Amino acid sequence: MIIEKYVKTNFKSYEDFTQNCKINVPENFNFGFDIVDEIADEKPDKTAMIWCNETDDEKVWTFKDMKERSAQTANMLSFLGIKKGDTVMLMLKRHYEFWFCIVALHKIGAVAVPATHLLTVKDIVYRINAANIKTIIAAADERIVSAINEAKTATPILQNLISVQGHVEGWHDYSKELCRFSSYFPRPTGAEASANEDPFLMYFTSGTAGYPKMVYHNFTYPLGHIITAKFWQNLNSDSLHFTVADTGWGKAAWGKIYGQWICEAIVFVYDYERIHYDKLIEKIAKYGVTSFCAPPTVYRHIIKEDISKYDLSKLKYAETAGEPLNPEVFYKFKDMTGLELKEGFGQTETTLIIATFPWVKSIPGSLGKSSAGWDIDVVDEEGKSCPPNQEGYLVVRTDKKLPVGLFCGYYKTPELTRSVWRNGIYNTNDRVYRDENGYFWFVGRADDVIKSSGYRIGPFEVESALIEHPAVLECAITGVPDEERGEIVKATVILAKGYEANDALAEELQEYVKKTTAPYKYPRLIEFVSELPKTISGKIRRVTIREQDKVK
Repeated sequence: MIIEKYVKTNFKSYEDFTQNCKINVPENFNFGFDIVDEIADEKPDKTAMIWCNETDDEKVWTFKDMKERSAQTANMLSFLGIKKGDTVMLMLKRHYEFWFCIVALHKIGAVAVPATHLLTVKDIVYRINAANIKTIIAAADERIVSAINEAKTATPILQNLISVQGHVEGWHDYSKELCRFSSYFPRPTGAEASANEDPFLMYFTSGTAGYPKMVYHNFTYPLGHIITAKFWQNLNSDSLHFTVADTGWGKAAWGKIYGQWICEAIVFVYDYERIHYDKLIEKIAKYGVTSFCAPPTVYRHIIKEDISKYDLSKLKYAETAGEPLNPEVFYKFKDMTGLELKEGFGQTETTLIIATFPWVKSIPGSLGKSSAGWDIDVVDEEGKSCPPNQEGYLVVRTDKKLPVGLFCGYYKTPELTRSVWRNGIYNTNDRVYRDENGYFWFVGRADDVIKSSGYRIGPFEVESALIEHPAVLECAITGVPDEERGEIVKATVILAKGYEANDALAEELQEYVKKTTAPYKYPRLIEFVSELPKTISGKIRRVTIREQDKVK
């Protein structure tokens, strides 16, 4: 197994795991050559990816296919002038060409910049200028093409436009031009070879609390996801893993390529335009997915479906990340499937830093325990370690060592990097507490914590209480300015089917929260809505709700 070159894989306990799991980082590691191509050379017929879409089209790609298609793509991009260090934006939805293109960029030594297909013209212009994007490879979707063409007129930087799965006037046609190029791409040497410290991948943050920041990682980043895939998603060479994520979201790096292929697992891709949860469950059953990962939002919808009509017997492991998991969802999913959801936590800036690992007992509502290789702490406003059960900032201590998978900084904005990472400490800006047994409990983003009448109220606890009520499908808790109390708690609620918004129901929900959690935490305001503002990754944008409240 190729993974054994990089890490020991068998541990007897959580303590053994945290003390003895160390990732071997070789010099000049390149995921394209050292993982994809090496597996292809040793096991050319090993399945790398199964792809399907809403109309039941299906494609199966082996590692040999991945090696050859990424080589062709690398030759094509090199012909167009793309070289080491160039930034290339990928707006490819869940189309299989994404994997050919991103591996090709890794082989060249270019910087891949995955982006969501939902970006506006303003968003695209910002990214082009901020990251010096010279090439965009995008799906030949009318809305995407129109936005990119308009953005191109606003900036002189953009040079190449490449369309995928369709011809676009004035653009290079990926499918038509690819066949002209060789399926052999030699590993660059000398000055053109990638080094571990070189920029490798750049993500714009999802912007839950402000304008997106440019997070960049170096070429060792994929190795950090060994922990994600092997020790959280529980993968091996027989696994078929399905992570629900658009390729423009950092979660795709967590679950759709790096750690999964290092484990030689098969990546399952369901390419859809709009998610239908019955279809999603149907695909899991049809293809025999063994490991499934999705944000809590997806699980909240899955438990509303009748999953008893599907054969999910091959599903052995289920994980969640992106936002904290409400205990109510944990228990309902377990009742329906027999599986305990394994929570994981990290950021675009990191790989997996906290999780419910195989040796760790699942405690609903807890994020789990710290990951091997990460020196995690909870500190107060003065930077001093907090005692058990005291709320503070979740930080990563880097004074003794840099964990594999931690970002290099915010691209071209050193002052922004210094604002969160100084004196050997990276501050995640998340508020948590750690109990006496080492479990971490999420309170909220620092910007989301509500200060009311001298109390600090984390939105997650109130949301977890509200979602237990059968009338509530989804909700978001935010603070609203109040002269007397500083802030009061507001609940923005999406109702489940069969319930009607009215004052009586609002009062019922308020009383329910009072009984379920501390009375001072109940929402004094309740607004019923049909949808919540979210990032492409499914995270609730509480900042948007707060901004909307200011103009009401």
